[in-house]
Amino acid sequence: MSVRPSPIAGRWYPGDPDMLTRDLQEYLEQADVQIPQGKIWGVIAPHAGYYYSGTIAAHAFKCLSDLRPDLVVVVSPYHHGHSAYLLTTPHDQYETPLGVVPVDLGALARLDQALQPEGGLTRVTHDREHSLEIELPFLQHVLHEFTLLPIMMNQQSVPVAQALGRALAEELKDRQVLFVASSDLSHFYPQEMACQLDGELLRRLAAFDPLGVIEAEKQGVGFACGRGVIAAVLWATRKLGANKVTILKHGTSGHVNDDYRSVVGYGAAVIWEDAAD
Repeated sequence: MSVRPSPIAGRWYPGDPDMLTRDLQEYLEQADVQIPQGKIWGVIAPHAGYYYSGTIAAHAFKCLSDLRPDLVVVVSPYHHGHSAYLLTTPHDQYETPLGVVPVDLGALARLDQALQPEGGLTRVTHDREHSLEIELPFLQHVLHEFTLLPIMMNQQSVPVAQALGRALAEELKDRQVLFVASSDLSHFYPQEMACQLDGELLRRLAAFDPLGVIEAEKQGVGFACGRGVIAAVLWATRKLGANKVTILKHGTSGHVNDDYRSVVGYGAAVIWEDAAD
């Protein structure tokens, strides 16, 4: 078995499994969430180190406590630069201090084939991307067992996000699937401006407006480093039946370190299907 080892355990989150489990449990116990009374298709969660965003992320993952999907799709940005638009892993498993998560290689191969017009999925060995891995310990703690479909977006344009969303919906329509969109919000603005920008981005997210989420930065009214990630997951889940997004929590790094001069914004949300709508 080929295992993708963690490059961030012990730095972005605790490397000791007992300490990590205690932290995750504490974050989840502190999260006050009203879980939607409908089918949950996915969540949006931040990807900073747990010290900064763990309490925010817990609001999203707490919504998953009663779910048992057989496949979890985690879509994240790719922060390290690459010529390919869409990336994934060649490894069979991801490793965290809580154990290994198996990759669904069959689903990955089928998605790769469906995405050939966009160049397919490029495999990156021993990638250093934190924004995908950071979601895994929460998922391991809450879901226990699942297989993983990891996707990293280097190109987050509208055409690429739409193509990814369509392919995910088509290839996974017969699976018990859960989506996780990994994204932080505004970066390095003063607290007041950050909250204004984040508020508009979250408003577009709550309106289930994937195009609006991507265009917010171009319009200068909002920012998310995973704007295409969020949009792709919204397009995929909409085709599968989702029709609601509920914003669960917002915060900034300033709320943690009391430095409000230059903050990073974090948001948590749940994507679900209201059958009565």
